[in-house]
Amino acid sequence: MSILDPVIWTGRLYSAGWCEGSGAPAAVLEAATGTRLGTIGTASAPDVEAAGATAAATQPRWAATAFTERAAVMHRAVEALEANRDDIVDFMIRETGCTRPKATQEIVKAVGEINAAAALVDQPYGDLLPHETPGVLSMARRVPVGVVGVISPWNAPLMLAIRAVAPALALGNAVLLKPAPEASVSGGVLLARIFEEAGLPVGLLHVLPGGADTGEAVVRSPHTAVISFTGSSAAGRRVGEIAGGMLKRVVLELGGNNAHIVLDDADLELAVNNAAWGSLLHQGQICMATGRHLVHESLADEYVERLTTYVQSLAVGDPTDPGVRVGPLISERQANRVHEIVTASIAAGSVLRAGGKQDGPFYTPTVLDRVTPSARAFNDEIFGPVLPITRFSSDEEAVELANATRYGLSAAIHTGSMGRGLDLAARLHTGMVHINGQTINDAPHVPMGGTGDSGNGGRYGGHWNLDEFTQWQWVTARSTPGAYPI
Repeated sequence: MSILDPVIWTGRLYSAGWCEGSGAPAAVLEAATGTRLGTIGTASAPDVEAAGATAAATQPRWAATAFTERAAVMHRAVEALEANRDDIVDFMIRETGCTRPKATQEIVKAVGEINAAAALVDQPYGDLLPHETPGVLSMARRVPVGVVGVISPWNAPLMLAIRAVAPALALGNAVLLKPAPEASVSGGVLLARIFEEAGLPVGLLHVLPGGADTGEAVVRSPHTAVISFTGSSAAGRRVGEIAGGMLKRVVLELGGNNAHIVLDDADLELAVNNAAWGSLLHQGQICMATGRHLVHESLADEYVERLTTYVQSLAVGDPTDPGVRVGPLISERQANRVHEIVTASIAAGSVLRAGGKQDGPFYTPTVLDRVTPSARAFNDEIFGPVLPITRFSSDEEAVELANATRYGLSAAIHTGSMGRGLDLAARLHTGMVHINGQTINDAPHVPMGGTGDSGNGGRYGGHWNLDEFTQWQWVTARSTPGAYPI
């Protein structure tokens, strides 16, 4: 039986076992065709409250479990993921509209995230501190926060959920996971199933599908101590507002409008190759996608010509067809929004070189030349297969254009001089910069996050997860009680 067999999850959610939610059942749809793939149960506020209470009651026993056993659960989760790779990839393609290479790569990334989480458990977790009284043991140690609320998006549903769920669990916490409605199976059911197969004790992981009300209930739950949110900047502000008012720690990884800077000494062929990947992977529906191409005026004409030729060669259609390179956007509504941005930018003076056509949820890869900073294609996070090109004449102008955004997630710089690239990188207001690389770049062991409208500086990855999913406790111990004057 497939790990994602609908018999297991139809009409159900996962909270101390598979059960019916009190919310209205929701359809699971194929992104490319709208075909119904199944029906998922959804959670209402009372379901979230019950899940939080169960998680809080179960978590202390898990925190007291030997670190070797917590690591073993992570390794068994990897085995479950690997053993069911083909079925998972097939379902992810249908539910999210991604191409097979993207789905396959997401499995690889998820495996890396779980393995990195397993490696956290035997890291040093405290410090010995001096004490003014001889013979007193004084130490600071990291302890689990308790229950972590995770709200994850649809665009990379497995990887972007597992990067928070796995380290939170590995470090001794329980988790309430609210996946995006567009990817309730790939980003929710799948995690429940792999950790169920891995032998994670029941009651530690709760998968609670639903809409914004369900997510808000997770944030407001008296049991969640930390909220990990990945999604839009607008929704992130709402999460931050609620969590901050309740004095909860909140980790926000939000949108991006990432610059791909091509200096006059760049290798043009590689710059174009990296640019196309950065803008078109998963139809541009990635927070780190290249949203603005800033190209030196001496290279711009050829850059535009090469990009135009390339995107016109790409087949657009149902990603279950192995020849298709560009699948659908997550919904027709999102395709409509992309088209609005493109047409508004053309009206503002941008020049359409390729694409600009919509067919339901499908949008042809689109090259816009001579995009000015006043155009929507320059300012908005497009989240679609659009490549806006803006020309510059100096390094100073390139930096000014790159920083002319509310976002600050990722950037790429192409240059023949590493020193020149490092100089520019130091002047960019962004959480990640890749010299002679592309903007979509992360790994399980590196700090992941942005600034401004891209997030609050929270970091996922490697030992930085300790800062998010544990808290410090100061402990002193002495053989006999001290005596104090009264």
